[in-house]
Amino acid sequence: MNDDLLALFRQTGALLDGHFVLRSGLHSRQFFQCALLLQHTDIAARVCGQLADRLRDLECDTVISPALGGIIVGQEVGRSLGKRHIFAEKEGGGLVLRRGFVISPNERFVVAEDVVTRGGRVQETIDIVRQHGGIVTGVGVIVDRSGGRCPDFGCPFFSLIQMRVETFPAEKIPADLIDVPAVKPGSR
Repeated sequence: MNDDLLALFRQTGALLDGHFVLRSGLHSRQFFQCALLLQHTDIAARVCGQLADRLRDLECDTVISPALGGIIVGQEVGRSLGKRHIFAEKEGGGLVLRRGFVISPNERFVVAEDVVTRGGRVQETIDIVRQHGGIVTGVGVIVDRSGGRCPDFGCPFFSLIQMRVETFPAEKIPADLIDVPAVKPGSR
């Protein structure tokens, strides 16, 4: 799965090489711009359908995703599973539920996201579900770029691609990247 999907990322221009600043503030030589992959609706349906297949055995009433990157993933996973999809979005530096979305007590959720490095947005989304009395039964992402360092979310975790993408703190950028202008291509 990794090789075919990585080839699809490269074919659609969604796996970028250069000098990037991630949402976490870390720097990297590679960046997964899933929006470039998911802009192709046939590819989005196929890839997210594969992710949904990994999540299918989990008890789930609703799919939730963090905005912005996870919205298409969550919508397509929800469609494939035949479940409702809602999303959490940024407000005041964190994620919140808006737009009249409601989480009922004991409602079971899977969290769907495009890319995870440290898992911060996924954890915020899990926290929102739990704060509203919901239960998170699993997490599914297209790309796990944590190299096995993704936090334990307290539920099953599934990904279609697992990679160790080297990252660097701003004060320890390698010599080959020092003179390359840093780009922040992700959601803000």
